[in-house]
Amino acid sequence: MKYTVLFIAFVVFGALIAGCTQQAAPQAQSQQNAVKVGVIASLTGPASNVGTSMWQSAQVAAAEINANGGINIKGTKVPIQLVVGDDESTQQGGQTAANQLITGDKVDILVGGYSSAVTSSYEQTVAEYKIPYIVTGASSPIITHRTDIDTSYIFHHCPTTDTYGQYTTTFIDQVVRPAVNQKLNAPATRPFRLALIYQDTAFGKGVQTAVNATITKNKLNILLVSQQSFKMGESDFRTPLTAIKAANPDAVYIAAFPNEGAPLITQARRDIGLNTIFLNVENNDNAQFYKDLGQYGEGSIIESRFSPYTAPAGAVADAQNTFKNSYTAKFGTSPDMMGASTYEGVYIASKAIENAGTTDKATVRQALVNLNMPQIIEAMKDGKISFSSDFRESQFDLWMEQLAFNSTIGECRPNIVWPDNLKVTGFTLPAWYSPGSA
Repeated sequence: MKYTVLFIAFVVFGALIAGCTQQAAPQAQSQQNAVKVGVIASLTGPASNVGTSMWQSAQVAAAEINANGGINIKGTKVPIQLVVGDDESTQQGGQTAANQLITGDKVDILVGGYSSAVTSSYEQTVAEYKIPYIVTGASSPIITHRTDIDTSYIFHHCPTTDTYGQYTTTFIDQVVRPAVNQKLNAPATRPFRLALIYQDTAFGKGVQTAVNATITKNKLNILLVSQQSFKMGESDFRTPLTAIKAANPDAVYIAAFPNEGAPLITQARRDIGLNTIFLNVENNDNAQFYKDLGQYGEGSIIESRFSPYTAPAGAVADAQNTFKNSYTAKFGTSPDMMGASTYEGVYIASKAIENAGTTDKATVRQALVNLNMPQIIEAMKDGKISFSSDFRESQFDLWMEQLAFNSTIGECRPNIVWPDNLKVTGFTLPAWYSPGSA
């Protein structure tokens, strides 16, 4: 009898609570326990080295924001809850991760994306559900330039292949070409012999397109003597490298992931005897890349905006060092460039939601359109983070580094060599360097 009475009382009390909850629903909808930020990263597969840094960097940013109370939404501090989706470095994996984060976990905003081919494969899902997405790694301009779907909710917080392909080609023309001519005692009219080897994806093809377009548009005295491609994740590059060596290049521009670029350079110098200057895309400014290169990275060039081992002097260097120290203390390793932009991506998401005063996706999207916030740890044009009105791309200040081998640690370390206002030393041709035919 006692238990029957208790049961009835519990049911009545529950009904009263349910009624109160039902009446209070409009107020409850205006409150939020946490802001869900979905992070799409390659935790497995060929891109896992970089993807892991992206996910871990997002955690550092979220911890800092939450330590300050969270995101200020109309006077109420709301913590960030990160939810990760592993794209497995594949298009199918990306589609599965995006669908789970959007429809299963019901995140408020997305950050991340590394491989352009993988990221573009699930943009249709992003477009369908109209969820704001801050892409922090996939660099092909197709991410926001494509017209077959609505990309208006996608924002690009990393330089595109158009940008850094043009930047690196300009560096070759202004710095490397004169140095080679001087070594050969050749006239300035001698064409610079450049070879390309690129990943056969939107990323690699984007670099190839940018180089070709820059040479043509600016009428540069650069001759492309060989253009070789490879499949993402390949590890043996000796066949295309043999073809490149036969073309007698003055330098080789590589569009590859770190796990591809390091063995490619090693095989070129150690196995093929291709003793030339190798120029690398920014994603290779990665601690594991330096470990894997060893002595064979000597003299190589990396276009960069964030390095685990150097930074331009000034406020940006101080901010980067603070981030690096926090990351290393938490994970015991060094962050990389894609990690840095993902760290910023979480802060950008936080600021957009704060400015919007809500997690309503259309309102947050408009807040990203209108965003104008101070740079965080990477140097931005005019010191501000904002997105262009046409393709929603942020604009970075870039630099070029040359690697020097440190025999004590058995690894190379970078020195900024261009542009002149940032360089700490000049570009040099190594003693072992062999130019193309005179």
